Amino acid sequence: MKSLQDPVSTIRGVGPKTAEALTTLGIQTVEDLLTYFPSRYDDFAPTDLETAKDKQKVTIHGTIVSEPVMSRFGYRRTRLGFRVMVGHAVVQVVYFNQPYLKKQAVMDQDVTIMGTWNASRQEIQGTKLLTNQQDQEMGAIYPANKHVHQATLRKLIKIAYHNYANVIATLLPISLRQRYQLLDRRTMIHDMHFPKDGSAARAARRTAAYEEFFLFQLRLQSIRRANRQKDGNQILYNNQELRDFIKTIPFELTGAQKRVVNEICRDLRQPYQMNRLLQGDVGSGKTIVAAIAINAVVIAGYQAALMAPTEILAAQHAQKLAKVFVGTHVNIGLLTGSMNTRQKRQMLKGIKDGSINLIIGTHALIQEQVDYANLGLAIIDEQHRFGVNQRQQLRMKGVHPDVLAMTATPIPRTLAITSYGEMDVSIIDELPAGRQPIKTTWLKSNQADQALQFLKGQLAQGAQVYVVSPLIEQSETLDVQNATDLYQEFVEYFAPQYQVGLLHGRMDNEQKEQVMQDFQDNKIQVMVATTVIEVGVDNPNATVMLIYDADRFGLAQLHQLRGRVGRGQQQSYCLLIADPKTEDGVKRMQTMVETNDGFVVAQRDLELRGSGDVLGNKQSGVPDFKVGDPVADLKMLQIARSDAANLINTPHWDLRDENQPLVYYLTRHELTTHFD
Repeated sequence: MKSLQDPVSTIRGVGPKTAEALTTLGIQTVEDLLTYFPSRYDDFAPTDLETAKDKQKVTIHGTIVSEPVMSRFGYRRTRLGFRVMVGHAVVQVVYFNQPYLKKQAVMDQDVTIMGTWNASRQEIQGTKLLTNQQDQEMGAIYPANKHVHQATLRKLIKIAYHNYANVIATLLPISLRQRYQLLDRRTMIHDMHFPKDGSAARAARRTAAYEEFFLFQLRLQSIRRANRQKDGNQILYNNQELRDFIKTIPFELTGAQKRVVNEICRDLRQPYQMNRLLQGDVGSGKTIVAAIAINAVVIAGYQAALMAPTEILAAQHAQKLAKVFVGTHVNIGLLTGSMNTRQKRQMLKGIKDGSINLIIGTHALIQEQVDYANLGLAIIDEQHRFGVNQRQQLRMKGVHPDVLAMTATPIPRTLAITSYGEMDVSIIDELPAGRQPIKTTWLKSNQADQALQFLKGQLAQGAQVYVVSPLIEQSETLDVQNATDLYQEFVEYFAPQYQVGLLHGRMDNEQKEQVMQDFQDNKIQVMVATTVIEVGVDNPNATVMLIYDADRFGLAQLHQLRGRVGRGQQQSYCLLIADPKTEDGVKRMQTMVETNDGFVVAQRDLELRGSGDVLGNKQSGVPDFKVGDPVADLKMLQIARSDAANLINTPHWDLRDENQPLVYYLTRHELTTHFD
């Protein structure tokens, strides 16, 4: 019996080599092939040549009525000419430097010609020659690569549709299709690949976009519901003990921090699993909120785990939290991939017997050999660097531990409902008292001397500064500053009065930690670095950030870098040196100068770059939608989310006949957990 899950090799014409090539496009099953949709269409609607203007792009359908003549001229140049009957008129067509078309241009052959109209010569200079397109006004153009050509995709999709059309089941319930006037799945797939006209293509795209938004949201809502139904650890901490700990914090929590602490503590006491995303701009005080949650968990007799994306950030968390938890029952252990075997064995023993009750580390925390005694809370820092799968994997490390994910990369609502739709969201939208907005200035490279003079003045007042470069060493292809050369220049410029340090990703952890500690202790006044300092580095005395070739960075990255200063009470500054060559580059610089608000920055970044890039790569958890665009189709996305939530919360929805294709879909598309 045929199934859309059949391997693509079952299709006639797909041998082992072609099957392997198709995997480079993510095509492994027949369904993958049928849902590999065009990125655009060639419009084959015929042009009325009587009204066509000179140099206008035109299309004609007709029959070749003269023997094609090939002539050669110049150095390896060719001209192919023939006449085509269009209705009752005959049109001359010429192709330059496409000699291979002579095999297709056969007398009496029905053809579609696309090209440019030459009004004075009354002829078409052809660019494309297609056969068998007479019944279609639209031609699908697929995102191909060097392994798989357009023609191969068109041929295989046609064969697959012909052979499997009868087993294409409609996934969307009829009630939703009627409400939004959507196509059934078979018609949608047909019209995505073989639309008769633009109207058919648009209707198919609308259905395809809604379907993928709805199915993705259904999966997220299914996870959300399942997590809510899991018996979590009801963390009944001693309230007075937690209040006493909060009183030891040497500053007053902001209103936003208090609100978020209440939301988290309320979740901890519930019998179901917490699944919360904590968003806060750089420097908004997420770490202290996490510390309060950790202490609540430890007071109740559980362990907490804090997972950071890099070893340097994990080590900083351990150092910072050690000071916060002085005099408490919190015993911190740092677990990283670079530990030696003896250290690791000792650490794993402490985690297993429960003597270590706060475990901080990288994704080493979710490796198989890590066995927790009683994990009650899992915290994921810099959440945008981990996807849905990684969140699920950490959840599985305890008996349904509560999960708190934190990010300093503000996420526009558009992406929050796609990437984090299975989570509740808390936002710290208030900076600690006394913080002054960072003053940002954009300078051209010929004004770099002004920046150095400004640095000198700030250093004389006792400030410390960061200098950031996009590269570690000189590049042969890119004309940009690099950290190694800048370091040498700054040593010459500022020595011996000020100490200059160098920090980049190729240094070993011990070197990095030493440099950062020296900067923290003010033994280094000027820190030249790459984006290794993008997250987590915290030195309240650093008040100037100078970024060379700032147009080489994305907006979110620039905002993160800027967030390394402005952490104390003094006025801080960010200087951007850039000569952007694109309009987007100019807009990035203007946005940085105009606003300090991370949520505004994130929204502009989304508008400039699109959803796929804003949170990074595949690890980010942002779905790679085939048709829908979360920015352009935001309203549809919100509707699909609401529809998915309504369905999943309907009692016994999964027992109704019309929903069985969706139930089958969910069992086949359970979120697997893996690390690349």
